[in-house]
Parts: sequence; structure tokens; C-alpha cells
Amino acid sequence: MYRSTLASIIGLAGTVGLAAFLFAQTPEYMIGGRVVQGVMPPERSGFTFCRLVYHRTYAEASGSGWNTDYPDADQNFMVRLSELTHTPITWRGEGNPAHAIVAATDDALFQCPFLYTSDAGTIGWSDYEVERMREFFDKGGVFWVDDFWGDLAWNRWSEQIGRVLPEYAIQEIPMDHPLFGAFYFVPRIPQIPSIQFWRRSGGETSERGAETAKPTFAGIFDDKGRLLVAITHNTDIADAWEREAEDIGFFNAFSPYGYAIGINVAIWSMTH
Repeated sequence: MYRSTLASIIGLAGTVGLAAFLFAQTPEYMIGGRVVQGVMPPERSGFTFCRLVYHRTYAEASGSGWNTDYPDADQNFMVRLSELTHTPITWRGEGNPAHAIVAATDDALFQCPFLYTSDAGTIGWSDYEVERMREFFDKGGVFWVDDFWGDLAWNRWSEQIGRVLPEYAIQEIPMDHPLFGAFYFVPRIPQIPSIQFWRRSGGETSERGAETAKPTFAGIFDDKGRLLVAITHNTDIADAWEREAEDIGFFNAFSPYGYAIGINVAIWSMTH
């Protein structure tokens, strides 16, 4: 059943080379003294991939903070979501997917029912940002954190999200949860490494050996059972989107799984 439901994703392998051409001319903007691509489009006609910008408190090996896997992961995901489902997405005038980057201090945060960020173990929120993130959840948003590895990163992330949602515990989400069948049937959590590690190691997936051997999909639910935070630890789901056009072996091994999980989370965030 899983193989057949992912056939549409695997069929994209012959077209992924188009992505590099489509996304070559994405507009650039200055935010916080740094040139970045994205920001919230002024007019939205469909789904917009929102990525949270944050202050990084320390550097993780192979990570770069909020912009890890950015912007290709965000753009590719939007295009594939529009191709693999009936979900309309927002486009820029020149034909590129209109993804967004937002800070917790930005009112555009509250236009994002779906919010994503990478390298979550390095997040350092101010007290004001904690208040704003709490308001984001109170308004119904779902926040997905991805691509952080090892015990130290987990502990640092747990401390930060605990400041925002102190009354709710992080819990591993069982595979029979309906999230894993929201659109695609997902029978297991894949461990997706960075493409650089995968190539360098000859196909290994655990980036830090025994410490990161188990990929985890965890979450935080409110007292009514609503998912507030999705957490993918010891796996880099977004690299399956970002690197889809670089290596057919990497695509076949990881992209169908990465897109299946991503599409499920996006649909879940918009319908629950």
C-alpha cells in the first residue's frame, strides 16, 4: 500500500531537474542586516510555506540555524504540494512559489497556520518571542521543527519550547496516529541524513553514530488533543526536498518518504 501511494512522488524523478531553473530568480530582501529570500507575499492565493527566523545561540555541526536547507527546501515543497495534491499555493508574479520567512516578533507570524524551522536545538528566544510564540499557538498555529541531532540539541530545544508551553509535555507520536494517514500512508519514520553525510559515509543515515541511531517523530498536544508542535529529531526531512534534483540515488532513497511526511503535516495543520 505504501509503495503504491508514493508512486506519484517517485514519478517526479524525471522532472526534478526543472527545479533549479524555476527557482534561479527568487527575489532577495534585507532582514536584520542579512540578505535573504522570501518574506510574506503581499497577496496570497493559496498555501504559503512559512519558515521561522530565530536567533541562534550556538553552532551545531553541519547546521546553520534557521536557514538550514533554505530556500530550496521551501520552494520545492510548495511546488510538489501543488502537484501531488489539489492544494493551491501562492505564486510570485514571475512564476516562483511565494514562500515566506517570518520572525516571532513579526505580525505576519499570525498569517501562518503552518510554520517550519530547521536546526531547532540552536533556538534562543527572548522573553518577548516566547510570548509571541504562545500567542501563535493560542491562535491555532502548528509549528514543525526538523533537522536537529543528538542529546544536547534535544535538551536545548526542550528547554526553549518548555518556556512557551510549560503545561504540556513532549510525547512520541505513535504510528497509528491519524496524522500518518492524513494523505499518504506512512508506516515508519525515515532517517534522512544530509546529502553530504550520505555521500561521505557511503550511504549511512545516522549522522552521529549510536547517539542518533533512532529517528523520532514527537509532538506537543494541548488538553483537547490538538497538535501544537511537530518534532522530527535525528532526521533531516527537509533535505529530501532541498536535494531532490542533485542525486537520483538520494531522491529514490529519501524524497518519497520526506514528501509524504511533509505533505501529511501541512494538510494536518490546515485541516485541524
